[in-house]
Amino acid sequence: MIFSTTENIPGREISEVLGVVMGNIVQSKHIGRDIMAGLKTIVGGEIRGYTEMLSDARNEAIKRLVSEAHDKGADAVVNIRFTTSSIMDNSSEILAYGTAVKLKS
Repeated sequence: MIFSTTENIPGREISEVLGVVMGNIVQSKHIGRDIMAGLKTIVGGEIRGYTEMLSDARNEAIKRLVSEAHDKGADAVVNIRFTTSSIMDNSSEILAYGTAVKLKS
């Protein structure tokens, strides 16, 4: 499956638009990460535990988006975008969305 943040796939022509596809995940922090993050705020710098957590969440959102596109019979997903929102204290949602398309052979 090809997926891209661009409106098209270079060298390929879109033959059919199948619709919007999405993948999301709600991720919460755990106490261990919170303690380490609290300590890190004293000295500054990257909070690697949160960086890894959000990277894993983005990857899972993409995986779910691609799965939904595959179920629709898509060859590719174009114009992928990400958004995030706070659901409740200590948790947030990452949503990946794009347009599932068929490509000419």
